[in-house]
Amino acid sequence: MLLRNTLVEVLKDQRPPVAATPEIPRAITRRLPLENSEYALVLSGVRSCGKSVLQAQLLRRHLGALYINVEDTRLYGMGPEDFPTLLDVIHELVGKQAVFLDEIQELPEWQRLVRSLLDRGHPICVTGSNASMLGRELGAKLTGRHQSFEAFPFSYSEYLAYTAGERSAATLTAYLNDGGFPGYLRERDPRILQQLLRDIVERDIAQRHHLRESRHVMNLILYLLANTGQPLSLQSLTKSLAIPTVSQTSRYIEFLQDAYLLFALPKFSTSFKQRVVAPNKYYAIDNALRRVNSPNLTADIGHRLENAVFLSLRQRGLKPCYAGEKNSWECDFVTEDYAIQVCTTLTPFNREREMKGVRRGCSLPGKRRGVIITLDQRDAMSVDGVEVEVIPAWEWLDAGS
Repeated sequence: MLLRNTLVEVLKDQRPPVAATPEIPRAITRRLPLENSEYALVLSGVRSCGKSVLQAQLLRRHLGALYINVEDTRLYGMGPEDFPTLLDVIHELVGKQAVFLDEIQELPEWQRLVRSLLDRGHPICVTGSNASMLGRELGAKLTGRHQSFEAFPFSYSEYLAYTAGERSAATLTAYLNDGGFPGYLRERDPRILQQLLRDIVERDIAQRHHLRESRHVMNLILYLLANTGQPLSLQSLTKSLAIPTVSQTSRYIEFLQDAYLLFALPKFSTSFKQRVVAPNKYYAIDNALRRVNSPNLTADIGHRLENAVFLSLRQRGLKPCYAGEKNSWECDFVTEDYAIQVCTTLTPFNREREMKGVRRGCSLPGKRRGVIITLDQRDAMSVDGVEVEVIPAWEWLDAGS
């Protein structure tokens, strides 16, 4: 149990992180209301993607707001027994002003504290790095009293703002190589992203889930990073990586998704059974994280472009699937409104295959526009009555920010 004087001193001393120059206004801030104190604003996302700086940008809207970094070692051991004192200290320091809680998952039963702050009229913003935990605990104690948003590493538009670049095939290629983690873009040291991956696996997965060893989890994430965009069954992953059971593989993938290291893309089907049985594809949270931690030495620009398109769809709040029939056709992404193929360059040799994928994607139940996203081509075509627009990725990605 922490002493009252300790809480006062630590809370007075804490300051939100300051971004290194240049500080980039995040596009997501335009969608984040904090004026309504009836709802807690929850920002979740992978570690080091800029959540804390994003939170600091929001904090500036509120004079007299209080920032609390729950990971501060001086607050180690703080728990529910400290909440009454903490609430009194918060009221003493800022009255009913906004309270910003950073990396909230480190605080046991944190949702009780947030609920109490809401009941006392405080606008609340919290950040966290574990999707399942946040969702489960929010649902248990804050049903109907929170608004949740996902934060990502820099988008292509934010990357351009950070690097003072103009949208073009050249800057897009650089973005596909550099990714969007602010710390890596500042230092350009691959060890930053290698250490980040190790830290997430150890701290957010192995320690949190009490795993005796992290070897299988690390092998799994490295394999999935090297094979993004490939349909992979749990059975094949279990066998290839010598994981003891399929259920363990399934659990490890769930942990990796909870930590925002990767996302699963299901196969489109009107049949629930087929959706469950069909293997998922997996995409990485960031191209640079994927690149520096992957044993694949080839440039694989096509896979990086596909990964970037997936992340953009996810950031736009869409729920893509992939579609296809083995050895016949495949459509990379199917959403409610679009059938999308991704290829670096459309040529006479691949045109028929790419067009077939879009055409078959558009023929699925629903009404969709056909789009082929390339590195730097623009065109409009029609095949079997299906209109297909060819768009440069540097334009398509920028338009979605």
